[in-house]
Amino acid sequence: MQKITNTVDLKIAIQQLENKKAEEWPLLKDQFHVFYENSKPLNIIRNTFKEFIASPDLKTTLINGAIGLATGFVTKKIVVGNTHNPITKLLGYLVEMVVAKKVTGNADEIKSFGSSFLSKIFNSQKDSTKA
Repeated sequence: MQKITNTVDLKIAIQQLENKKAEEWPLLKDQFHVFYENSKPLNIIRNTFKEFIASPDLKTTLINGAIGLATGFVTKKIVVGNTHNPITKLLGYLVEMVVAKKVTGNADEIKSFGSSFLSKIFNSQKDSTKA
């Protein structure tokens, strides 16, 4: 900004600043309302949850974990059954955790194998119905 030396220049500068204020004030108010809405706790939680759900890596990790836990649980029930012996229960929990960890770590390969296995079964059923 130039150095103001007379009243005419001062009035012009004041008018320019008032025009700038009139242009920017509605934008500032809008930004404040957006900030206010986004800073509400419910909206923060909702936005975080949306970002959390939108992550494709997270979905894969959750699905792999669920598959691992379910497989571990089923394996424990098959190996141990419904026993009241604490040592057998401990053995069952150990088997469940080991199987869950292995399945979760290799979930992509297991899903690929299962997918190809199911497609072969369904394709062979279609071939047998055609013959």
